[in-house]
Amino acid sequence: MTLILALDFGGTKLAAATVNIGSRKWLRYERRLSPANANASTDLEIMRSLIYSLLQDTKPAAIGVSFGGPVDAFTGTVRLSHHVAGWENIPLKGLLEDEFGVPVGVDNDANVAALGEHRFGAGQGYDSLFYITVSTGVGGGWILNSNPWRGAGGMAGEIGHIVVDPAGPVCLCGKRGCVERFASGPYMAQNARELLETQLPKRQRGEVLRSLVGDNLNLFTGQLVSEAAVAGDDLAKEVLHKAAWALGVGIGNVANLMNPQRFVLGGGVMKAGADFWQVMQLVARETALPEVDFEIVPAVLGDDAPLWGAVAIASMLV
Repeated sequence: MTLILALDFGGTKLAAATVNIGSRKWLRYERRLSPANANASTDLEIMRSLIYSLLQDTKPAAIGVSFGGPVDAFTGTVRLSHHVAGWENIPLKGLLEDEFGVPVGVDNDANVAALGEHRFGAGQGYDSLFYITVSTGVGGGWILNSNPWRGAGGMAGEIGHIVVDPAGPVCLCGKRGCVERFASGPYMAQNARELLETQLPKRQRGEVLRSLVGDNLNLFTGQLVSEAAVAGDDLAKEVLHKAAWALGVGIGNVANLMNPQRFVLGGGVMKAGADFWQVMQLVARETALPEVDFEIVPAVLGDDAPLWGAVAIASMLV
């Protein structure tokens, strides 16, 4: 059997798995959270330990890599990470090929996850789809005519930095009112925290949210905001609805521009509950022209979409 090694460098976690080509079941799988003060060196060391733990005495035929940030897929060079320091212009493909002596393919996590869902998940049978990941950030990846489409400089699919509110808060990228500024997990947590800190009287709203963190607002996460919203917390629902609205506007505009058959949504925030999905679907439909036909479905592969996409990338190298 031909062994494939799949790697996922995420913004908050690192994962690695091995699989035989043609199989849909991991042989071995390991994941680890990236430390709070992580940089490129620490992430590479953690990933190396995961790799050697998985491989032991075996050797893969090829390695596929998903990376959470802009990547030059043709050279396998990481341009930077928006969430982990020190990744500027790191030749990740070359580093791995030198160490393991096998061909390596590297691409942006959203592009890789799009390929994973197309080959193994919710995109099977479709020749055009747009995959959106909503987690630490918001990114997108295209499949057009059944092949990945990265754009002229490899930057296609950046739905997270479509501006939906020009007067909105400042995003990590420097612009105001981006989709990511409203819909990503860390920003949802920040928005909830700021609302609680500025509301008058102070304990008027957000009781469920506060109870989840024992009044320590610094412990907020996007997941906790989602849990509180599902439990009926009015302030959490406000934050979640704004996130769903922003994502819906972005999807509707992408539908008008490119008209894919299917939008596939993955990432941690997509576990936000039925209310989030209803608002997002409604806004997307209202934003798109009535003649533009599309559907929005959850990713089938869940958090493993980038790893399965990495399998697809590696399989092309064998």
